[in-house]
Amino acid sequence: MITILAGGVGGARFADGVAKVSDPDAISIIVNTADDFDHYGLRICPDIDTVMYNLAGIADPVNGWGIAGDTRATLDGIAAYGEDPWFLLGDRDFSTHILRSAWLNKDIPLTSVIYFLRSRLGIASQILPMTDQPVATMIETADGTLAFQDYFVRRRQADDVTGVTFAGIENALPTEPATTALTHAALILLAPSNPIVSIGPILAIPTYRDALANRTSPTIAVSPIIGGKALKGPADRMLASLGHESSALGIARMYQGLIDGLVIDQQDADLAPAIEALGIRTLTTDAIMHDIPDRARFAAEVLAFGQSLKQAVPA
Repeated sequence: MITILAGGVGGARFADGVAKVSDPDAISIIVNTADDFDHYGLRICPDIDTVMYNLAGIADPVNGWGIAGDTRATLDGIAAYGEDPWFLLGDRDFSTHILRSAWLNKDIPLTSVIYFLRSRLGIASQILPMTDQPVATMIETADGTLAFQDYFVRRRQADDVTGVTFAGIENALPTEPATTALTHAALILLAPSNPIVSIGPILAIPTYRDALANRTSPTIAVSPIIGGKALKGPADRMLASLGHESSALGIARMYQGLIDGLVIDQQDADLAPAIEALGIRTLTTDAIMHDIPDRARFAAEVLAFGQSLKQAVPA
């Protein structure tokens, strides 16, 4: 079984690539839920939905999130009432949020709700929320504390981030399916997701972090930083403002002790010796998923790297 930790568009595209080159029934994707929030009385789960739509083959190919060809008549109607539709939701996308919210209001756990949704979309791989309890990423800035979506979407990531906390994380319980997926995985992959606000909340749950620290199977991270920059999103600026090095080496230092290998782009080949000095093997390749078919190419290279590390896992 392959278990992937993921969040954001990069994580979703990478998970889709892995599903294209291996048995999708043997893949579990543990997804960040600290981006989730309530909007128009509905529970929105951006990272889960992005993973789900990509694996279903219906994601908007340009943005990577939302549904391809979706309309926005509902948002137009909301705007006609004088409200600012700052968080873009398509009409078909609304159906996901409506059903999810209705079932959550009946006290059905989020894990069960997502099982139903992904099954109806024909997705064979498991999509597992990191927890069934609400967690909220809070962003510290010079203007005060912002809810994550206010920082990320409404304010377009313009603020310098001085701190990140996860409200409710102390009450967030690991789920049995996610714990099983980690402890029984033959290969664990950390997707090219923001290490602070996408992978960070997952690893903030002690059971999951301990599973990586005490791993018995190869664990590989894919650097989301290429040439010092993030391909999408504010990861590079966030790393720098929080005192981390915005580089593949900086990513290696953050994950040291939790991974056996790091996949880096060919632009960062000169960093490989320093990363390997940390006890982390490297794969240097074209780490940019240029289009949908290229996701499979990249995923196949990562899986082959994982196979080569089987003898390097700590006893």
